[in-house]
Amino acid sequence: MTGKIYLYDTTLRDGAQGEGISFSLFDKLQITQRLDEIGIDFIEGGYPLSNDKDAEYFRKVAKTPPQHARVAAFGMTRRRGLTAEQDPGMRALAESQAPICTVVGKTWDFHVTEVLRVSLEENLEMIADSVRYLVSAGREVMYDAEHFFDGHRANPDYALETLRRAAEAGASWIILCDTNGGSLPETIAALTRQAKQALEPLAVRIGIHCHNDCDLAVANSVAAVGAGAEQVQGTINGIGERCGNADLISVAGVLAVKFGYEVLREGGLRHLTELSRFVYETANMNFRNTQPFVGSSAFAHKGGMHVHAVNRVSSSYEHMNPEDVGNERRILVSELSGRSNIMALTAKHNLQENRPLMDRVLARVVQLENDGYQFESAMASFDLLVRRCAGIFQPHFERIKYHVEVETDLDGNLTTEATVKLNVKGTVRHEVAEGDGPVNALDAAVRKALLPTYPNLADMRLVDYKVRVVNSEAGTAARIRVFIESRDGHDVWGTIGVSENIIEASWMALADAIEYKLYKDQAAESPQANSVAVRSAC
Repeated sequence: MTGKIYLYDTTLRDGAQGEGISFSLFDKLQITQRLDEIGIDFIEGGYPLSNDKDAEYFRKVAKTPPQHARVAAFGMTRRRGLTAEQDPGMRALAESQAPICTVVGKTWDFHVTEVLRVSLEENLEMIADSVRYLVSAGREVMYDAEHFFDGHRANPDYALETLRRAAEAGASWIILCDTNGGSLPETIAALTRQAKQALEPLAVRIGIHCHNDCDLAVANSVAAVGAGAEQVQGTINGIGERCGNADLISVAGVLAVKFGYEVLREGGLRHLTELSRFVYETANMNFRNTQPFVGSSAFAHKGGMHVHAVNRVSSSYEHMNPEDVGNERRILVSELSGRSNIMALTAKHNLQENRPLMDRVLARVVQLENDGYQFESAMASFDLLVRRCAGIFQPHFERIKYHVEVETDLDGNLTTEATVKLNVKGTVRHEVAEGDGPVNALDAAVRKALLPTYPNLADMRLVDYKVRVVNSEAGTAARIRVFIESRDGHDVWGTIGVSENIIEASWMALADAIEYKLYKDQAAESPQANSVAVRSAC
């Protein structure tokens, strides 16, 4: 299949209704810019009557409109007992200066009589009046047929009549909404086809808006496209109320890669991973590692047999090239790994031809994982492990001792102080710092000791800290696994530490994070830094 499928993003409105998600005005403007750059066709900015932030958003966007995308303002049909001209929601849409107004109306007769509490005919008039008013105000109108699929099941003639009234009043798009997210792909396809046929004499275009309550929003959206829908509405990363909306990341990937549709600007597909992670960061959400196309695990390989095959022919265990969506292949290492995993991961050190060393590294990984280590998300620690086994690890600093003290006063206020004594290139550095907890205090003290010698550590920051009990049957004497995620202006990396003492485990992960940062910066300055001879084994 070929042709254009239009993507309508409602991250800023429908996505913001997800639990724990809130966008500032600056956030909304930044996301708008990113959506425009990648080639999203329509961006729904919000409901201008609901709050001052959304109203200000439309004023800002009107002054500097997107280059490619067209902005839509969202609202509801006029209220009962009012004309469209009298309704404040209608006036807010018309005054928003948005070139597109998306109006949601009731399609399910149950909602009309039990929620709106109006007659079926009055609802039809509300739909037509609202669309007609906005069209007369010079706006392009998209009509969101809320609960269309449930409404069609209950009263098919009435559901289709609501669509006709909107189209006859001048709506250019009719969007079929699976609002409860309970429909199946075959139902979506059949009713989309039926709606398209019913509206064919009115020359109106059909779109689809699916929620994910059965984990089928993307599949339902693709089914609707196969049945004739030309627009897909959704959110970046599928965020939204309840279980979320159709994930436009996956929708774009499937439609472009699997069907050959034009969905984004030329080259836009390669920025999907970047866009996904930008929205996660802006919403203050953790990345979903297993997210199709863009997740960090989407092209990750752990089993030795898989890695061996992928190294020969990538398509043997990958459905597409990860680079096509801006992602990358990752080789994981664990006790399930074979020599192929180790060889793939040590290629940058030019050690992959040293089979005895590969066997020693694998044996060390198995031993450490038995002690509670997990290297899948701590590849920086694995990189340092390889260096140690190969005898090419030269520490940038050595710990002499550290001390962490936590005090509380009579009012329960906590003070945490860390003291570190390090050997830094032959110079003993003795520093003390306070922090919000032991790890933060240790990090601050170590930085004070190292920054004079390694000023590039200033752009490194810790972004995640996780603690897990390894052998819970040991109770308070159990081993603790600490995982730390760090980043700078270019990379993100994970390190790990395991000990019966949570502070020591944290120190191990923190020290690895700093060592990795210094090694990778050194390698960036001197590409030959990774090509060194093996001197000894671990």
